[in-house]
Amino acid sequence: MIVEGDDLYGDGVNIAARIEALADAGGVFFSNTVHDQVRDRLPFVFDDLGEQLLKNIARPVRVFRVRDVRGAENIPAQSRPALALPDKPSIAVLPFANMSGDPEQEYFADGMVEEIITSLSQIRWLFVIARNSTFTYKGQAIDVKQVGRDLGVRYVLEGSVRKAGGRVRITAQLIDATNGAHLWADRFDGLLEDVFDIQDKVASSVAGVIEPALQAAETARSASRLTNDLTAYDLYLRANAMYLSSARQLPEALRLMELAIARDPRYGPALAWAAHYRHRLLFDGRSEDRETDRLKGAAFARRALEVAGDDPGVLVCAARVLAYFGEDIGTMMAMVDRALALNPNFARGWYISSTLRLFAGQLDVAIEHAEASLRLSPRARIGTPLLTIGTAQFLSRCFDEAVPNLLLAIQDDPSFADPYRYLAACYAHMGRLDSAREVIARLRSVAPVVIPDVSYLRNPEHRELLLSGLRLAAGEEK
Repeated sequence: MIVEGDDLYGDGVNIAARIEALADAGGVFFSNTVHDQVRDRLPFVFDDLGEQLLKNIARPVRVFRVRDVRGAENIPAQSRPALALPDKPSIAVLPFANMSGDPEQEYFADGMVEEIITSLSQIRWLFVIARNSTFTYKGQAIDVKQVGRDLGVRYVLEGSVRKAGGRVRITAQLIDATNGAHLWADRFDGLLEDVFDIQDKVASSVAGVIEPALQAAETARSASRLTNDLTAYDLYLRANAMYLSSARQLPEALRLMELAIARDPRYGPALAWAAHYRHRLLFDGRSEDRETDRLKGAAFARRALEVAGDDPGVLVCAARVLAYFGEDIGTMMAMVDRALALNPNFARGWYISSTLRLFAGQLDVAIEHAEASLRLSPRARIGTPLLTIGTAQFLSRCFDEAVPNLLLAIQDDPSFADPYRYLAACYAHMGRLDSAREVIARLRSVAPVVIPDVSYLRNPEHRELLLSGLRLAAGEEK
């Protein structure tokens, strides 16, 4: 993406063609104007590529390449800022290698790591980095010391998963990232049907090594296992892997998640994510039957709450869906607060808390909670938390501050419609109608709906600010 004075160059959906000549350089590209705006506010490293001639652009543009820590392997270690260590033991669980010899089993190894992260996050004295950040290292050669610097943690857990026949083997090693010392290594073998107990053993062993004095505070086990049906668990993992890889795969992910629910109707996480998938269809403007998706989404969310117990993931997911569908916003925020009390390390919980505060019109708190989610997931520097921050800035009429965050949100997930809508409305209110209309053109290639239902915003002034901006950007009458 090329940005000049906050203008998107190009003709909407074909903007990528304008930077084809720069493709080998990789990364995200900003002009000098935007570089000056964001360099002191966002934790990126910038490469000055000098004056560049771009296709169909009359004058040369000075271009900077943006590299966050996801390009860390290309940046000298001494030039990357190290995050301060928290005031309690801290750990990052890196993606485990899939040793099964079958690429199709990658999702199983990823699901194993996610379960271990969830178990460790329930230890209140432990600071745990979220999955979104650690999984950006997937498939990379790892320098454990640099990982510790990038993420601001003292300990790193890495390992492998081998699934064959009816058995599973997990190997894991714990490393002190400050000096590279190996503190502990172990191997866990068992029957596939005992996979949940193996996950708990890994998590509790790591906890004991990190702080022997607090070994009694090892992983809190759930009052009841989330599901005992391994096929339902497998379908759940496949669905989420598919959804996280691309929003365009949402219908197939929903089909798999509903198959998991059919096998285990009380599978809380599956119910919560199925509710989220239905909500996302509506939110993106992709729903083919809005009333059916609304009713089924709300029903899934309520069923999830019936079986949630103290599961923070289920609580926050259901709360967001029900808040979007119009349930009392105060009650839903209280539900998320309860989830965060249960698991203060839950980055996604802080993010969902920020979106509910945004819905409620509590804009400063929304930004604060989005920033908390970014601290717990420091590699997720672009994406939905920055969308929340940019949206809150837009609704506060801080348009100049909102633009860089909304641009980064688009760069992170070009298939997500909402950043385009808020950016177009933002440009319109700034009087930059040409830029607003270019963004609208790109939006139309992503989603069929330009002006959506914004009733989730409880403040009528906020609703009107967004709608009036979109009407201006789309060239419609006020």
